[in-house]
Formats: sequence, C-alpha cells, structure tokens
Amino acid sequence: MQIKTAEFVVSNQEVSKCPTNQLSEYAFIGRSNVGKSSLINMLTNQKNLAKTSGRPGKTQLINHFLINKEWFLVDLPGYGYARVSKSAKKTFQKFITSYFNERKQLVSAFVLVDIRHEPQSVDLAFMQWLGENGIPFSIIFTKADKLRPKAIEIHIDSYKNKLLEFWEEMPNYFVTSSTNYSGKEALLNYINIASAKTSILFVNDGSNDKSLQLIEDVCTRNGVFSFISLKEN
Repeated sequence: MQIKTAEFVVSNQEVSKCPTNQLSEYAFIGRSNVGKSSLINMLTNQKNLAKTSGRPGKTQLINHFLINKEWFLVDLPGYGYARVSKSAKKTFQKFITSYFNERKQLVSAFVLVDIRHEPQSVDLAFMQWLGENGIPFSIIFTKADKLRPKAIEIHIDSYKNKLLEFWEEMPNYFVTSSTNYSGKEALLNYINIASAKTSILFVNDGSNDKSLQLIEDVCTRNGVFSFISLKEN
C-alpha cells in the first residue's frame, strides 16, 4: 500500500468525540520515547504529521489521522516514562482504557517496543491487558537500525521466550526503523489487507464485541491476523 494522503482530523480525551463514521482504525501505542512519532511520520511520508519531541510523553491526547481517506491511524499517549503529573497519568490511563474497550471501529492495536532493550515489564503487562480484554494487536519493534542483524535476532528471541510463558504463541510482529524505512512495506501491506477485509463489517448500532467477532471471523479465515490466546492458569 502507498500512502498518498494523510491528514489530521481531531484530538481529544473523550472517546465519545472520536470520529463517528465506520472507517477502520489502527491504534499505535507504546512506552514514551519508543519512537512512535518518528514511525508514524515515516509510514505516512511526512516529516511533521506526528509531533516529535526530545521530551518523552509529549503525546497526551487521542489523535486521529485520516489515511488515503480510507482508514484512521490513531496516535495514543505513551505509557511509562512520561514526565507528567500523577493525576495526568490517571487521566491518560482512563481514556486509553475507554478507547480500547469502547471503540468498535478498532481493528488492531500496534504496541511499539524499542528493540534495543530487554523485555520490559510495563510492555508485557500492557500486552497481557490487551489479551485479557480480547483486543487484537501486533508488536512493532522500533529502532532496528541501532542494532546488528544478529543482535536483532537475539532480542526478538528474548521477547519470544518471555511472551510464550503467558501466550499460546508469539503475537504477530514487525521489525522497523524510521531511519532506513525497514519494515514499512510489510506493515502497510498488513494494514491494507486487514482494512480490505474489515471495511464493510462494522454495524452502526452494534456492540464492540459484535464488531470484533465479525472481524475475527473474516480475518482469521483470510490469514490477516489471529486472536492469540493467553495460556490458562
């Protein structure tokens, strides 16, 4: 897929004020300073669509960007190292949780992880929360240009070993770099296929669970993504 147009639509802290149409949505989220804004700008071929900053935790709202007038890229606040007050962090947590639980247009989340680091407890806990709430997601490993190929392999294996302690199988993942554009084509093709399979599935008055069930039925059959299950205790 080639992104020809990418435009900002709205920012807010209330899910009820998100766009009301039925276009597919893909939510990008990760720890602060994981390179989310740089990744979004790389994917959309724009330098300043998402604001980059030397200060972690700059994204503090739900940001909707309309891509090719066909689907929404949703930029969510980071978690972890954001230099904000405790009350602000609680606010972020509340509307992020509400977004994932209530947004029936959501097709998949993308959890961004800095590939240079060992598995972080905050990332693992967030992925577990997504799994427990039945929210499909993929992992995007960022900053791959900072490591040699062998080191990338070692770090991915480390994540696999950790995740397989709790998951039936390794969640889908992409290895990317905003510097050399690696992983861009694979990620956009993935979204393109998922959007084609899900664009007609959303029902105006249906519940989130109903919409997700429709998505699961079609996308699993077509190999777009699968809903990975947590291991039973």
